[in-house]
Amino acid sequence: MGKKGKKEKKGRGAEKTAAKMEKKVSKRSRKEEEDLEALIAHFQTLDAKKTQIVETLCPPPSPRLNASLSAHPEKDELILFGGEYFNGKKTFLYNELYTYNIRKGTWTKVEIPNPPPRRCAHQAVVVPQGGGQLWVFGGEFASPDGEQFYHYKDLWVLHLATKSWEQVRSAGGPSGRSGHRMVAWKRQLILFGGFHESTRDYIYYNDVYTFNLDTFTWTKLSPSGMGPTPRSGCQISVTAQGSIIIYGGYSKQRVKKDVDKGTLHSDMFLLKSEDGREGKWAWTRMHPSGAKPTPRSGFSVAMAPNHQTLLFGGVCDEEEEETLEGDFLNDLYFYDTARNRWFAGQLKEPKTEKRKRRRGRKGELRGSDEQAGEEPSPQEPLEVVRKVTTEDGTVITIKQVLPAPGVAGRPPSKDEDDDGAEEAGASLVAPCPRSSAMLAVKHGLLYVYGGMFEAGDRQFTLSDLYCLDLQKMDGWKALVEMDPDTQEWLEETDTEEEGDEVEDGDDDKEEEDTGEGSSEEGSVLMGPRAGEAILA
Repeated sequence: MGKKGKKEKKGRGAEKTAAKMEKKVSKRSRKEEEDLEALIAHFQTLDAKKTQIVETLCPPPSPRLNASLSAHPEKDELILFGGEYFNGKKTFLYNELYTYNIRKGTWTKVEIPNPPPRRCAHQAVVVPQGGGQLWVFGGEFASPDGEQFYHYKDLWVLHLATKSWEQVRSAGGPSGRSGHRMVAWKRQLILFGGFHESTRDYIYYNDVYTFNLDTFTWTKLSPSGMGPTPRSGCQISVTAQGSIIIYGGYSKQRVKKDVDKGTLHSDMFLLKSEDGREGKWAWTRMHPSGAKPTPRSGFSVAMAPNHQTLLFGGVCDEEEEETLEGDFLNDLYFYDTARNRWFAGQLKEPKTEKRKRRRGRKGELRGSDEQAGEEPSPQEPLEVVRKVTTEDGTVITIKQVLPAPGVAGRPPSKDEDDDGAEEAGASLVAPCPRSSAMLAVKHGLLYVYGGMFEAGDRQFTLSDLYCLDLQKMDGWKALVEMDPDTQEWLEETDTEEEGDEVEDGDDDKEEEDTGEGSSEEGSVLMGPRAGEAILA
C-alpha cells in the first residue's frame, strides 16, 4: 500500500511539473510564434486565390520528409500531404497534395481551394466515412533558417469524394504540437504525445485525447495505471481486440545549461478501454517477446495485414559531449499484437539462387570439406560500395551491407561463390537506410517514400518510392529511383542574411551553389544490422 501511494504521488508531482513547464514554454514561445503567424497568414492569402480544383499529371514530388502518406480507402491510390525539405541554407515547408495511382504508376498534383497551412510532422488518418476522409491534426511550421517553430493545434478533414478541405473547429483539444501520433479507433480518433519547442525551451507530452467523428468533440482521457513517459515519434497501433499499443519514441531533457540529453525509448504500453465503463481507460506495461527492434528514433510505422504493426528504418544517435553521430537503418520489424511478439522481417531467397544451389550440390561432394574452411558462411553479409560525387564536389562513400542469400549451416556451392556477389549486387534492390520516411500499406503491399539520411554535416533528403509484397517477402521493387548526384545542397555563407522568407513551392527554390569544389569524403553505413531473426 505504501509503495503504491508513493507512485501515485510521484505521478501527480510529474503532472504539476509538466504543467508549469508548459506554461513557461507557452509564455516564451508566444513572441516568436506571433512572428511566424504573419508569415503563415501571407501564405494562406496566396492559397486563398485558388478557387478551383486543378488536377495535373506531374513528375514525382520533390524530396521531403515528415510528410504523411495514406492509402485511399476506396481507390488504388496513395495520398501524400505536406512535409519539409532543407537544402543547407533554407527550410521549405509544403501543403501540397499529391496522389499516386498504384495501377498506372503515375503521380497527380491536386490543388484544392483553402488547404491547411504549410506543415510537417503532423498526423493524418484515413477513415471510410462519407466516401473517405483524411483527417489531419497539428504539425509544425519553421522559419526559413530553421531556428523558430510554430506548432499547430488545428484539425482539418479532406473529403476525398468531393475533393474539399474543411477546418473543424472544436474546443478542448490538444495544445499545439508536432511529433504526436494519431490512429482511428471505432468512430473516434485517438491522439497521444508529441512535443512543443521554442528557441529556448521545449516540452514533451504523454497526454491522450479522443475526437468523436460523430459529434465532432474532443475529450481528454485520464487513464488509470502507470503509462508511458512523455515522448514524441512513437509507434501507435490498434490491436485486434480494440486496444491501443504505444511503443518506443524519443524525448530529451536538460541536464545543465544549454546541454540536453536525448533518450531513445524502447518500452511498450497497452491502453485499454475498460468494459462497461464509458470513457474509462487503463494503462498496462507490456513485455513483448521475440526479436525486438534496436532502440532508435525517426522510425516509420504502418499497419500490416493480420493486425500486425510494421516498423521500418530510423536512426540510432550516438551522443557525446559535443558531437552527435547517427547510424541510419533500413531494417524491417513486425509486431504481432495477438502473440505479443516481435519478428524481424527478412526477404526470401531468390529462386534463381535455389536452382543454382541444387545444380552445384552433386559436383561439390568431393571437395566440400576443403571448401568449408575457406568460404564465408551463407549468412555473412555482402558489402556493396559505391562513391557519389555531389554538385559541390563532396565525395560520399555509400556502403550497403546486406545478408547474402543462403541456407543456414551449409557453405555455398562453387557456382554461388563465383557468381554470388555479381547476382546479389543485381538483385539487392532496397531503400537505403533512412529516417522520417513515409509508409503506407495497400492490398498487402508496403510502400516507402522519401525520408532522409546524413553524411557528415550534409543532409540528404529523398524522393524515391519502393514497394514490398508483405505476403511473398520476395524483394523490394523500385518504383521511383533517385540519383544522389542530383541532391541540392547549398553551404551557409558568412554574409547570408537571416530571416529570409520561405520559398513558395518547389519551382521557387534558389539555384545558387556556394560550394567551392572541396573533396571532403563522408561515409554512410547502409544496411540491416547483424543478428536479425527470420520472419516467422
